[in-house]
Amino acid sequence: MRVPITKKGFEQLRDELDRLKKVERPKVIQAIAEARAHGDLSENAEYHAARERQSFVEGRIQELGTKMANAEIINTDRLKSDKVVFGATVVLLDGDGKTKKKYRLVGQDESDLKNGKISVISPVGKALIGHKVGDEVTVATPAKTVTYEILEITFE
Repeated sequence: MRVPITKKGFEQLRDELDRLKKVERPKVIQAIAEARAHGDLSENAEYHAARERQSFVEGRIQELGTKMANAEIINTDRLKSDKVVFGATVVLLDGDGKTKKKYRLVGQDESDLKNGKISVISPVGKALIGHKVGDEVTVATPAKTVTYEILEITFE
């Protein structure tokens, strides 16, 4: 199954994978070698911690490889649309008429609410897709139902 991702998001996955392979993996191998040199492995906490870290690093490398293999890079630089689509940055006015929110719709692996990036498969992302400036969108979230008015759609 192909998973949409922005070019920048794909580059971040690739950078993390490179760091894990070139920096973290060698560190863990060195830590295991040093812990082995201390003798009895059955009671060696350093050895067990290093093996646990190795397991995490190798699992993450495998996970990133799978994500990258399934990624479909969407070039958002050239997108133009009057509707909300993947890669759009949307300015919303909360139903109270006072609060503005700005979100960029990205792939699941890139979502970061603190930085205004929401997944296209999130409740808000799904509700916004296909709507235009001026539309009111009602979003049923786990916490409550919210209504937004779309004020602006841009592509950055």
